[in-house]
Amino acid sequence: MNIVLAPIAGVIALLFALYLSNKISKADAGTDRMKEIASYIHEGAMAFLMREYKSLSIFIIVVFLVLGFFINWLTALCFIFGALFSILAGFFGMQVATKANVRTANAARTGQNKALEIAFSGGAVMGMSVVGLGLLGVGALYMIFKDANIVTGFGLGASSIALFARVGGGIYTKAADVGADLVGKVEAGIPEDDPRNPAVIADNVGDNVGDVAGMGADLFESYVGSIISALSLGAIVFNDNKGIIFPLILAAVGIISSIIGSLFVKGDENSNPQKALKNGTYVSSILVIIASAILSKTVFGDYKAFFAITAGLIVGVLIGQFTEMYTSADYSHVKKIAKQSETGPATTIISGLAVGMYSAVLPVVFIAFATILAFFIMGGYGSSQNVLAGLYGISLAALGMLSTTGMTVAVDAYGPIADNAGGIAEMSELPKEVRKITDTLDSVGNTTAAIGKGFAIGSAALTALALFASYSQAVQLKAIDLLNPMTLVGLLIGGVLPYFFGALAMEAVGKAANHMIEEVRRQFKSIPGLMEGKAKPDYKTCVDISTAAALKEMVLPGVLAVVVPLLVGLLLGAEALGGLLAGALVSGVLVAILMANAGGAWDNAKKYIETGEHGGKGSFAHKAAVVGDTVGDPFKDTAGPAMNILIKLMTIVSLVFAPLFAKFGGILLNLIK
Repeated sequence: MNIVLAPIAGVIALLFALYLSNKISKADAGTDRMKEIASYIHEGAMAFLMREYKSLSIFIIVVFLVLGFFINWLTALCFIFGALFSILAGFFGMQVATKANVRTANAARTGQNKALEIAFSGGAVMGMSVVGLGLLGVGALYMIFKDANIVTGFGLGASSIALFARVGGGIYTKAADVGADLVGKVEAGIPEDDPRNPAVIADNVGDNVGDVAGMGADLFESYVGSIISALSLGAIVFNDNKGIIFPLILAAVGIISSIIGSLFVKGDENSNPQKALKNGTYVSSILVIIASAILSKTVFGDYKAFFAITAGLIVGVLIGQFTEMYTSADYSHVKKIAKQSETGPATTIISGLAVGMYSAVLPVVFIAFATILAFFIMGGYGSSQNVLAGLYGISLAALGMLSTTGMTVAVDAYGPIADNAGGIAEMSELPKEVRKITDTLDSVGNTTAAIGKGFAIGSAALTALALFASYSQAVQLKAIDLLNPMTLVGLLIGGVLPYFFGALAMEAVGKAANHMIEEVRRQFKSIPGLMEGKAKPDYKTCVDISTAAALKEMVLPGVLAVVVPLLVGLLLGAEALGGLLAGALVSGVLVAILMANAGGAWDNAKKYIETGEHGGKGSFAHKAAVVGDTVGDPFKDTAGPAMNILIKLMTIVSLVFAPLFAKFGGILLNLIK
């Protein structure tokens, strides 16, 4: 099989994204008022992106020079392309999402099915941009340089941008969301997305910068990382190119499967949108399973790789189901939180945290199952070559889990588009029937977003394991000795990093939300006629508050993820850094699942009450649920999703700078000796 099929599939994905984008542009954007509100959201989102990318350019230049001088200039060049392609994926997705939102709202005036079609098409542009640019970049660079170690620079660029985009976008969106909810819904008693609320535009902008651009960058780096981990190990395990060709062709098959799957996302006026979205996911997954069996037999002469891929893919789907079980109002866990809300915010938060903790158990069990299965099927214990083959199997399981990323991202990005559509419908004073349709689409979007995060977290564990194996080979680390105090120090530092990282992100949202709350209160008090609907709020100031806070507060967490592994590797040595990566992997995955699912459960408990249960909107239970949802916002949309990027970014930093650690690592240890 020819390796050129990989970049060709990437181009096909981008062409399909262009087709969908043109299709969305031709749809009617509605009334002048709808267009006006949509223009505010579009301008705010694009202005934030431009300022964010401008700030990141300094970081990109610094890392490029460090890589060039201390590693090599080809790796540095790949880093630039990785960063650039990640930026482009977010930019393309954002452009279309801010077109699709108003057209979804307008389509909802005629019925649910058309609105679903436009919202999903908008999400599919993000999905196809992610996989198209990812596979085009990795495939083309490998064809040029013929060296998997050099291509790791592309993964480093993707991961670096993803972390800043996820944290920055998450701080932006949650500062606005918390401010809008606490002052608007709780204090003033006005509906969500009420045009009188000064933070409402910033809130809708935040849906795009956090849940479209941020999420897109997140899954872009997950997707790229899984391919690179398989390439790196494939180059070590196999003497010929088949270990490298296989993951690239599998990723190409995944793109075609996602495109075909997206054509099955169809419903009718009375059907549940979630069923239509699941149809696309299941079709994509089945096609990948069939194709991987054929590929495995063709490339390797047996079905071992097929079983490893299938294990990852099935576990990915199961994690999605578990996530839905703990975050959807169709199940008992969310209903229990809603019931607990009748006794106040404290019991809401207690029950939500418990649900988040419970939700970590089954995903971890099944990730462990996929790891063991993939390891033993491909290699297992015995010779070092067998062990490496087993680790290659783990990388294929991760790639299997992310093979349908195009579809996963499409379903995920659909959510914020539907959410925006509801906001535009509310602010444009469209009939209640329209808002009912957009709310139905949005409630499904909350669950699909949680499922997307589940996929990203699950794949992070498997990808990080595979990248860790590549790192151990690069520094010639055969085992990690837990009796070595340096290793234990690394383990403890790694274990605490996700907590420190999460605290920084949560605190950043808290500080930004305080500014937002003060501004919204000020406007309610000082603008005559605002509460009566006779005056317009100052939306721009609230947008500026979120933008400034996000750009300022994203710097430290992003820099930490790069600097800490470098310091530990250079000062304490390669084995201590191995301990750090292991500690971060374990605690990071658990904290990520807890935060993502607790936040999703709180959000849907609030929405469940709003349907009329436990007193409905404005009731004591509803106010308690709003508090729970507010706590959950930075959990699920800022700190939680960034954990999986943190894990992989630290691992890929360690892999890229491995030659430096092998040569100079353990400076402090050598001084002590």
